[in-house]
This record gives sequence, structure tokens and C-alpha cells, in this order.
Amino acid sequence: MSVADEPDEELFARVFLTRVIEPGDEIGGRWVREFGAREVARRLAEGGRPLAGASGKRWKGLLARAEVARPRADLAVARAAGVRFVGPGDAEWPGQLDDLGDARPLGLWVRGRASLRMWALRSVAVVGARACTEYGAHMAATLAAGLAEQGWVVVSGGAYGVDGAAHRGALGAGGATVAVLACGVDRPYPRGHTQLISRIAEQGLVIGELPPGDHPTPSRFILRNRVIAALTRGTVVVEAAHRSGSLATARAAQRLGRYTMGVPGPATSGLSAGVHELLRGEAALVTDAADVVELVGDIGQLAPDRRGPVLPRDLLAPATGQVLAALPGGRAARPDEIARRAQTAPDDAIARLYELRALGYVERHGDGWKLTRQAMMSVRGGRAPC
Repeated sequence: MSVADEPDEELFARVFLTRVIEPGDEIGGRWVREFGAREVARRLAEGGRPLAGASGKRWKGLLARAEVARPRADLAVARAAGVRFVGPGDAEWPGQLDDLGDARPLGLWVRGRASLRMWALRSVAVVGARACTEYGAHMAATLAAGLAEQGWVVVSGGAYGVDGAAHRGALGAGGATVAVLACGVDRPYPRGHTQLISRIAEQGLVIGELPPGDHPTPSRFILRNRVIAALTRGTVVVEAAHRSGSLATARAAQRLGRYTMGVPGPATSGLSAGVHELLRGEAALVTDAADVVELVGDIGQLAPDRRGPVLPRDLLAPATGQVLAALPGGRAARPDEIARRAQTAPDDAIARLYELRALGYVERHGDGWKLTRQAMMSVRGGRAPC
């Protein structure tokens, strides 16, 4: 494969590299930073001399992967599955991922209609034990539902236990949620969550670093956690034993300067031990969504009042702004009416309404959608919601 011959060299180079370089590989990330994705891809595709920091054995392994990498085929499979590739510098790229330095993802495969960059601006991670207790599942679902109701996007890893409870809590509240997978986003894992992850893709977003069809490994789960931590404003841990992988997410969040929070549990439970260890350190104790928002809502320019929107209206994508403008003042409207007024399809209107809900502009009223009170006040005052 010759990367230089492709019509979009940067795109094809990064897609190619997702097949060759493992997520979180800081040496590979340094190569990309120093030489650029296209040059690194060319050196690997043409079997050039090893780049600095790679042993002969490791370089041979990378070359073997490069021989079977087919970026054009990967993109075709992705398109057929409704998946797009988002790389650094793209309009949808969340800038906070750049905080990972050389461990920054080469790019992300994204499944779902909403803008990842916009959703990440107002997001919180809720993670914890896979083999959680009934208490842990209840707390995760309640927290996620409360955050969704206050316009926050809930991010988790799509796994059994706390992750699944958090996703379901957000979905059940009619809110927005993002699943970050340690495998190709076209093949959900675990298989028992296929229906849940498909629902997340319809109402939210499913994202991952690995190309279509790729499988998870223990190390990929751990490295996936750094993306969850970097993408969000803060991480809440609900039940975690001393060796829980969710603690890796919390520690990554601490290294990145994000808020780290823990939900306390029974002192007699081994699944509380890891959380309590965090709480003895720099993590903040939280028991409900209001506690979480009190912390993460005070970050920089995104400091909101407890319920109001925080994003300037002119940051909305034109099509999303058109849907917002289609909502009538003072009453709720059904999605099909809003779609007609916005001159778009009902499915597209619904996806953008969920995005607007996450940003605090609209709220659900039964089967209809209505502008929030603050959005109405801003409109009457002649100012864009902010």
C-alpha cells in the first residue's frame, strides 16, 4: 500500500496507523509528532529503516502489521456500518484529548449522529466494577440519570456492571451517553451488551481507537481508560476493588488535572475498598448528581448555574441550529413537526434534539420537545443562550 498515492493522505495515513500502532503507544505517538502521520505511515508501508526507539524485533512486528493494513477497506467497512473516522485537527476532534501528549489517540472511530466535540465539552465519566452489587448498579444508574436530566453527557466503557448501569440510567432519562470501547465499534463487546450498545449508537455515540473488526485485549481495556479520563470533565468511580481497572481511569483523570470523585460504600464490602482508597487521597466524595455538578460545573468557562446551558449558540453546527430555530416558543412540538419546520428528516431532527437537550437548550415534555425556560428568557432578551 502506498499512502502517498491516496486522495486524502492524512486520513489514510492515520487509518493505516490504527492497524499498526497499538493505542497509547507513546513511542509511536512521538514518531507521529516529530515526523507526521504520513511520513511514519510511508516508512512502515515501504519497510524502511527502524525509527528511533524501536528495536529490530519490534520494528519487524510493526512491518508485519503494515503489510496487511488496508485503510481503504477499513473505511469502506466503517461507512457501511455508519461509522466515521475523526482525527486530530478535524472539526469534530475533542481538543482535550491533546492533553494526553504522545499517548493521544491517532484518531477515533465514531458511530452515532451527534458531534463528539460538542458532547465532550459537557461530559462526566461514570465507571466502576463489572461484578458490581445491586447497590452499585443502583447508584450508577441514579447518578447517570440525574446528570442526564441536568444536561450532562454520561461517558462510560460499555462493560457489564457499573458501566452498563450508567448507560442505561442516562438512556432511561432520555439523555445523552457515550460508550468508549476497547475494540472495533462495529463489533460491540461484550456480546451480551450488543443491544445496549446499538441503542447507545442510536441515541448517543459509540467511539473507539481500534479499526473495524478489531478485538479487545486486557491491555486495550486499560489503555482505553485514558481516553475516558481525558475526554470528560471529571470521573466518578462507583464500586471498585483494589485492583479494579476503573481505578486506572481515576488515576489517569488525576494526572490530567480532571476532577476525580468516588461514591462511598459499605466498609465491609471489598468492592468499596478501591473507592475508599481514592477518597483518602485527592478524590471528592459524591452521593448524587448535584454533588458531581457542583464540582465539574465550576471548571473554567463552563461554569454554569445548576441547570442552565453553558455553550454559546453560535457554536452549534448549522443543521443543529436550524432544528433549534424550528422549535415554537411557549409550547411543545412533536419531532415530525420540528423536522418539517427545519426541513430535515425526523431521525435527524431527533438526534439533534438529543444534542440540544444535552447542551441545555431543550427539554422533553411527553412525546414533544420544548425550549427550556432559560433558552426562552435569552431569546426574549435578544441574546443567544450562553
